[in-house]
Amino acid sequence: MAASSRAQVLRLYRALLRESQRFSAYNYRTYAIRRIRDAFRENKNISDSEKIEELLNKAKANLEVIQRQV
Repeated sequence: MAASSRAQVLRLYRALLRESQRFSAYNYRTYAIRRIRDAFRENKNISDSEKIEELLNKAKANLEVIQRQV
């Protein structure tokens, strides 16, 4: 994975966790954090750049959803 791609993924991961912390309800907050961590762990060994780009776009869309809901 290229360094810029890795940095972009880490930045997105931190943004997702940070936004999930803003859920007021404990159950929603813990569920969101668990799902984010599990998804990133599950996909950590992917090396196909097209698949990485697809997953990044999906994560960005999920970040927008979380931001709207918080």
